Amino acid sequence: MLDDLDRRLLRVLQGDPTLSGADLADRAGTSLSKCTRRLDRMRASGVIEGVEAVIDWAALGYAVEVSLRITLDKTQPRAFDDFIAAAREVPEVLEIQTFLGRVDLRLSVIARDMAQYQQLYRDRILTLPHIADIEALMHIARVKSDETLPI
Repeated sequence: MLDDLDRRLLRVLQGDPTLSGADLADRAGTSLSKCTRRLDRMRASGVIEGVEAVIDWAALGYAVEVSLRITLDKTQPRAFDDFIAAAREVPEVLEIQTFLGRVDLRLSVIARDMAQYQQLYRDRILTLPHIADIEALMHIARVKSDETLPI
C-alpha cells in the first residue's frame, strides 16, 4: 500500500521524470536515502514500471494518425493471437488495444502523409490475418493526452 510520501514522490516524478534523485527528494520533502529506498521498493513491486522518452512523432514528419477498429473472424481459434502477432510486426502501428463487444481491437497507426497511409493500409493492414471488418477513423485533433495519474 502506498503512503503519503510514496504518493508525493510519484506526483513529483510524474511532473518531471528527469529530476535527479536529490532534486526529487527535495521537492517531495524527504531525504535522498529515503527517496531512493522508496523508489527502489516501488520499482520492485511494479508500481513504477520504467521511465520512457516521449517523442513527438509529428515533429519527425508523421502527419497522419488513424484509428482502425477491427472485428476478427472469431470462427478461427487463433484469430486474436495470429492477428496481434502480425500487427506487432508493422512499425507504423503504435498501439494495439483489445476490447469486449462488437469491436475486437483498435490499432493506432501513423503515416507521413495520405499516400503513405494508403500504401500501408493496402500492403500491411489489409493483409493482417482473420479480419472480418475494419473501420478507419481519421484523427483530426488530440484534445487531451495525459498519462499523469491522479495520485
